[in-house]
Amino acid sequence: MNDGIFSFLLDGANWAFGISEGFPNRILEHLLYTGIAVAIALVIAFPLGVLIGHTGRGAFLAINAGNAGRALPTLGVLMLVVALAGTGLLPATVALVILAIPPILTSTYAGVSAVDPATVDASRGVGMTETQIALRVQVPEALPIIFGGIRNATLQVVSTATIAAYVGLGGLGRYLFDGLALRDFPRVVAGAILVALLAVALDLALAGLQRSLVSPGIDGRAERGPRPVFTRSLSLQRKATP
Repeated sequence: MNDGIFSFLLDGANWAFGISEGFPNRILEHLLYTGIAVAIALVIAFPLGVLIGHTGRGAFLAINAGNAGRALPTLGVLMLVVALAGTGLLPATVALVILAIPPILTSTYAGVSAVDPATVDASRGVGMTETQIALRVQVPEALPIIFGGIRNATLQVVSTATIAAYVGLGGLGRYLFDGLALRDFPRVVAGAILVALLAVALDLALAGLQRSLVSPGIDGRAERGPRPVFTRSLSLQRKATP
């Protein structure tokens, strides 16, 4: 079986561009479904999380809605939307958006509400409006936590987007469902490996984006950074002194 997996993964025909069944096309489809779901979830959950975190109103509702969203079975939601709207992109997107909203909502709310109240009061003292405080003070301070929620949501969506193949779409889920239907288990395992690698690649890309957007003073990189040359030299001199 191992030989069959590697043969399928290393087959040059599967890596050719422009072929509907090839890896590049399936990966792009998978990324498309993931990107659409995460983008819609961000549009819904991020402003709501900022509003709740800034005002403190609706926190109970947000937390319980997040927990309820995590408890919903994605495949069950998919089947419900299929029964109401038929197959296609809509049911898959709805199911994935419902999966992505809770981590983004809860992390945004938690990050914004955790900003030091003294910082918020000082911002009001210099004449900033509530919107300016939320967007220019609290959101930048909360970015590490917010990015944690976005990364969590993306990993959940990219690993679950295989269900798109269940409603007649493409993506890497085609290798799983088609492989099971054909009892072609090397195809199934190869598809699972590609999904795992894609999830790791997306997480690394988001980690790099977070590192470029978040100030070193906020996420603690400034404290963990290399010591000045003078400090290192002085330390070496002390060690060399008998």
